[in-house]
Amino acid sequence: MEYRRVKDQESYDDLSQKDVESLSGRSLSSVNATATGLSSAGGAKGKSNWKLKSVVTLALTLLTSSQAILIVWSKRAGKYEYSVTTANFSVEALKCLLSLAALFRTWNRHGVTDDNRLTTSFDEVSVYPIPAILYMVKNLLQYYIFAYVDAPAYQILKNLNIISTGVLYRIILKKKLSAIQWAAFILLCAGCTTAQLNPSSDHVLQTPIQGWMMAIVMALLSGFAGVYTEAIIKKRPSRNINVQNFWLYIFGVIFNLVAICVQDYDAVMNKGFFHGYSFITVLMILNHALSGIAVSMVMKYADNIVKVYSTSVAMLLTAVVSVFLFNFHLSLAFFLGSTVVSVSVYLHSVGKLQPQK
Repeated sequence: MEYRRVKDQESYDDLSQKDVESLSGRSLSSVNATATGLSSAGGAKGKSNWKLKSVVTLALTLLTSSQAILIVWSKRAGKYEYSVTTANFSVEALKCLLSLAALFRTWNRHGVTDDNRLTTSFDEVSVYPIPAILYMVKNLLQYYIFAYVDAPAYQILKNLNIISTGVLYRIILKKKLSAIQWAAFILLCAGCTTAQLNPSSDHVLQTPIQGWMMAIVMALLSGFAGVYTEAIIKKRPSRNINVQNFWLYIFGVIFNLVAICVQDYDAVMNKGFFHGYSFITVLMILNHALSGIAVSMVMKYADNIVKVYSTSVAMLLTAVVSVFLFNFHLSLAFFLGSTVVSVSVYLHSVGKLQPQK
């Protein structure tokens, strides 16, 4: 009997061991399957994000590089036959419609929530007129600066807004800049100056003082408007970006309408709102509108390095295209200057102070 009891106990132990091994095998298989599924999902998500960043980067690069070219190309006999105030108004109206369409799409997909509702409270709406009027003045100056600079020079001088933005970040948002970023500012100034050197003329710089002054004013306006807008966005980070864009653009529409009445009222009433418009003018308006939306997409789906690469590549693309369209002379000074500017923009991006842990 004792022998039988021992044999039964051994059989029970063997069965228990097999059950444990079987359960362990199943658990390991489940864990492996789960890990594989998560890995596949993470890989698919990462691949999707990479594709989105690539599309946004390519779009922003093409839009940025063609912006100055289209403005210059829209001229006839060296002047604008259309009203620049109506063009600016059309850009803001189109951006407003695009933001509203995106907002309707969000409402259909996710419903109306506190974060995507179009509220008209004074506390929220009252902050948008200041950046809207700054952007309006800056965008109008963008047309007049081409009386003094060509498209490639404009793309170079446009990078001055990095300096104004950095200084205003320090003053307004109390953000510290690293030593690398300050060095990048100096390189940027040197690169802009080098690109404008004119060895074949008595004038040291190709761009006259009026062009430099307008570029500096545009940089200050763009920098202050950008910092102010960022402060508004970060005040309520959960707020839907299309709601914020809508209010910014609607005030842009209002201010540009005032500019039309002040500057071009008689011309618009006598000749019509779209007098002098051409296919290139329409492309230019579409380009400006999509550029504004693309910047918002970059801020939401990509990162600052995307803007760095887009800016650097856009300068070179503008210069190359201008050689064929406007007989632009690609000098050694311009090439070296644009290279220095590209390096300084990159250093400014990677030289950010890291938060202390």
